[in-house]
Amino acid sequence: MLKVDNVTKYYGDFPAVNGLTFEVKPGEIFGLLGVNGAGKTTTFRMIIGLLDPTSGEVTLDGKKIDYSVTDTIGFLTEERSLLTKMTVKEQCHYYGILKGMTEKEVDERLDHLLDKFGISSYKDKKIKELSKGNQQKIQFITALLNNPRLLILDEPFSGLDPFNVELFKNEIKEMAEKGSMIIFSSHRMEHVELFCKKIAVLKNGKDVLSGDLKDIKKKYRKKNILVKADIDVDKIKSIDGVLDVIEKPGEYEIKISDESVEEKVFKEVSKCKNVTKFAVEEPSLNEIFIDKVGENYEN
Repeated sequence: MLKVDNVTKYYGDFPAVNGLTFEVKPGEIFGLLGVNGAGKTTTFRMIIGLLDPTSGEVTLDGKKIDYSVTDTIGFLTEERSLLTKMTVKEQCHYYGILKGMTEKEVDERLDHLLDKFGISSYKDKKIKELSKGNQQKIQFITALLNNPRLLILDEPFSGLDPFNVELFKNEIKEMAEKGSMIIFSSHRMEHVELFCKKIAVLKNGKDVLSGDLKDIKKKYRKKNILVKADIDVDKIKSIDGVLDVIEKPGEYEIKISDESVEEKVFKEVSKCKNVTKFAVEEPSLNEIFIDKVGENYEN
C-alpha cells in the first residue's frame, strides 16, 4: 500500500504541498486532481523519491521510497520525456535497464506491448519519426515495461484519438485488476469519474476535497434536473432555490440548490404540456471541482 502521511513540502517560504494525506491500496485507481500549480507535480516527485518532504512521510508497503523500491514504480509524466533520436527499441532498453530489467526481459515485454497497441512495425523507428499520438503510446509503454506495482499517470490520454484512448483505458483497468496501485490525474473529469473510486482535490497545496467519489456526490447539495417538456423558463427560474435553467438540444437542465427544491420544480413542470422526462441527477465531478476550486479544470 502507498501511504502519503501528512506530507508538506516547502520551496523556501512557499508551501507547495501542505499537510497532504491519502493512501492507495493494491488494485485501486486513485484520482489526484488540481489546477496547474496546485501541488500535483511536487506530490508525484515526492512519491517517486525525487524530492524529500519537508515534513511527513511517503511509504510503499511500509518502507521509505528510495532506490531500493523505485524499480517497482512506473511514471508517465505530463510532459513528453522521450529521447527523440533513439529508436523505440533503444528508448525502451534504456528505461528498462534503468529499472533493473535484463535486455531479454525488455525485448519480451516490449514485443508484447507493441503488439497490444498495434505498433509492432515501429520498433526500429526513431521516436522523432512517430506522430504525437504514437509517441504518447511509447511513453505509456515505457511506464508499463517493468510491470509496476505503483503506476503514476499524469494526463495519459494527451494527443490520443478516441480509439487509442480506449486502448489505454483497457490497459489501465487491466493493471488495476492485476493488483497495481494507480494514481491517475487528468483534465478530463469524465475519465476520472470512469476510473477512480477515491479522489483528492488540491488547491494551493492543500487537500480541499477528498474521499469516496460516491460519498462526495451524495453530500454535495446542488443537483441537476433534466426535463423534456414545453416549460415556461421564466416561471421555473422564479422558483426559490432554482439556480439556473439551461436549454440543451431537446431538453432543459435545471440547476437547484438542494434536493428540497425538487418537489417545487416537479409541481411546476407537471402543469406543462408534452412532459416526457423529469430526471434528477447528481452533479458531475467537473461541477463539484469548479465549485470547490473556483476554476474550470478544462480551461
